[in-house]
Amino acid sequence: MEAASLRSWFGLQAVRALSDASLCRLLQAFGPPDAVRAASAEALMAAGGIGRSVALAIRQMPDQETRNTIDREIKGVERLRLQVVTFLDEAYPPRLRMIPDPPPLLYVGGTLDRRDHQAIAIVGSRKASAAGRTFTEELSRDLASAGFTIVSGLAVGIDAAAHRGALAAGGRTVGVMGCGLDQTYPPEHEGLRRQIEASGAVMGELPLGSYPYAYHFPRRNRIISGMSLGVVVTEAALKSGSLITARLAAEQGREVFASPGFAKAENSRGPNSLIKQGAKLVETAADVIEELLPQLEESFRERLSVLAPAAPGSASPVDRREAPVYDLLSFEPTHIDDLIARTGLPAADMAGLLLAMELKGAIRQLPGHAYVRT
Repeated sequence: MEAASLRSWFGLQAVRALSDASLCRLLQAFGPPDAVRAASAEALMAAGGIGRSVALAIRQMPDQETRNTIDREIKGVERLRLQVVTFLDEAYPPRLRMIPDPPPLLYVGGTLDRRDHQAIAIVGSRKASAAGRTFTEELSRDLASAGFTIVSGLAVGIDAAAHRGALAAGGRTVGVMGCGLDQTYPPEHEGLRRQIEASGAVMGELPLGSYPYAYHFPRRNRIISGMSLGVVVTEAALKSGSLITARLAAEQGREVFASPGFAKAENSRGPNSLIKQGAKLVETAADVIEELLPQLEESFRERLSVLAPAAPGSASPVDRREAPVYDLLSFEPTHIDDLIARTGLPAADMAGLLLAMELKGAIRQLPGHAYVRT
């Protein structure tokens, strides 16, 4: 977008007391910012549901201090090579446009794509268990392999696992940030962010320089749910941002999914509570796809192969020597010492079998010499 056009958008968004919802109503009624500013105060009041003082402020040019701030913002966008996608742009996520308070502007690193119209959000706890991360990666990988874009919040734990699963499948993923795009939060996800931008997008609504304050994240969550067909919660406590995202999804008319877990585990209480409230129980990607099929675009539905469980007698991921060890593993971590004790195999033989299965991608080693199925 040219600097002059950006200046108009930033100037309109800078009007005090003009909410996102009112601004988007004005854009729908009159078109681009210059057309909004040209409308009469009476027309603005009627179309935007705003008071006279706000309508008059819209018709005025920004003061010098605001213009200086806008110029710095434009230079920052250009320096970082970000896109600014507006509410009126074709690239703006169409489902997000339909929520009650869509963001008028989105800062985007990477590229939004028409394929992102078929998006599924996967969210959950920052303090995820090894089993939760493994399950989330598998679910994300399978959904991305089927052609869905995976949306999450780039946080540690479940969010990161969701992004990594999509990347492992060579699919698209979108990370929604709760800070300005001139920084990465958490900082240790800088590498993951770059991977996401190379095959999807990282985006947010906050101006450059915005710090990741806690109160930014509930607003961020409405974007995650708003651009998606549905939200899957794999692990979460009862009081968590993930359940806020699930509530927003329900309010926005999106599907809500949850993965069940052990009743006494803190991270299972959130998903289990959602299931009791009517969320669709998810064990595999097929559970999600089956529920969403009626909402999918016809062209997408035609090329979609619904994932089904392996048929009896299908090929095992391991050979005959490895099978007894593989059968002892699950999504819950198992220490190598436990495997040795339960099989009676020498430590060297066990290490060799585990390495062979890991190289095949059948299992994964976790910190502390524990192993899980993949």
